[in-house]
Amino acid sequence: MSGKQLLHLVMGGRVVDPMGTEFQDLKDIHVVGFYPSYAQAEEAWRSWAQRTVDDAEMKYVIVHLHRLLEPELPAT
Repeated sequence: MSGKQLLHLVMGGRVVDPMGTEFQDLKDIHVVGFYPSYAQAEEAWRSWAQRTVDDAEMKYVIVHLHRLLEPELPAT
């Protein structure tokens, strides 16, 4: 593998407000998985987001873990 590993987490669950990211119950968060590229994470996110499109309280997000682990790295 070349270059820095860019770690992404895809997760989702019921949110308090569909416009926000505050989850109703942390124990019920669905961890979809960890991905080495944004493109792979986006594919997984899109798949799960589309499954729950009719439920306004369900939200899936992509977390850029590499930015949390090494905040001094430039955003890509």
